[in-house]
Amino acid sequence: MRTANIYLNFDGNCEEAFLFYRSVIGGEFNYVGRFGEMPPQEGMPPMPQSMADKIMHISLPVSKETILMGSDTGDQWSPNFSKGNNFSIYLAAESRADADRLFAGLSEGGKITMPLSDTFWGDYFGSFEDKFGVNWMVSHSSEQAG
Repeated sequence: MRTANIYLNFDGNCEEAFLFYRSVIGGEFNYVGRFGEMPPQEGMPPMPQSMADKIMHISLPVSKETILMGSDTGDQWSPNFSKGNNFSIYLAAESRADADRLFAGLSEGGKITMPLSDTFWGDYFGSFEDKFGVNWMVSHSSEQAG
């Protein structure tokens, strides 16, 4: 089943925000990963030590179908970060073919920020800003756990 979720970006206070959201919404985090756990990426500068303890990805189930997701941002990942543009619509595709179709169609006329590719965390993932300025993430995982 295809789902859409909101992905929030923060300027260094993602963990604080998600601890607050969990205190109100309840539940437990599906995943908490930090930038310091990320393996070196070819073609990317080394991870600044100041980012090592920051949140790379966190997910909090809101309902059976909905997951609130987020990460810290800044440095080379998001030099244009500002409050108000700090979210993306995250589409969990039903298959790789579905991800390819959604990504190609929605990104047409927009700006690709990360081409669809296999990632170190196991998903087929890509991101872009569409021609209307809306940020999107498209992903396919055999587990679809968020």
